[in-house]
Amino acid sequence: MQEKDFISYEYKTKTVKAKDQTKAIDMYEAFGWEVTSTTPTAIDGVTLSLKRDRKQKHKLELTKLERQAEDTFETINGLHRTKTAGASVFAYIFGCIATLILGGGMCLTMLIQNNIPAFAGGIILGVFGIALCGINYLIYKKLVAKKTKTLLPIIDDNEEKLANLLEKGNDLLKAEII
Repeated sequence: MQEKDFISYEYKTKTVKAKDQTKAIDMYEAFGWEVTSTTPTAIDGVTLSLKRDRKQKHKLELTKLERQAEDTFETINGLHRTKTAGASVFAYIFGCIATLILGGGMCLTMLIQNNIPAFAGGIILGVFGIALCGINYLIYKKLVAKKTKTLLPIIDDNEEKLANLLEKGNDLLKAEII
């Protein structure tokens, strides 16, 4: 009868956005985790089920590096969200104002009857509101581009920091095998 080597595992589940799934898998594999399954969540996410040898050498160092990598990963995702956050708030407010101007023009044309100047003023106001709605998107794109330009070096620095953490974790795993 052949004896089997028993390996005891530790398990973990992490939920990430679907667009970050491959990055997260690469990150956890650099620290000795093996993906056992992926399950989609209800709203644009994926739950990763992970396992790792419980008796792994350099476990404390790997765990410390893993926490730093998770923090850096979240920082990068936060910076990507920041690129559009301010522009989105501006676009919503500006769009509401433009829509109110358009609605004011409609009110002038429809509610005040038998008054040609009010009718003409309403049409002009409505066209102005439509123009503001169209310009809103252009302003949004310009604001996002400006914010992206300022945040791109910071994002690149954090991605480099994350890559270095992953290399350190992978080096610790290789040191265990040798």
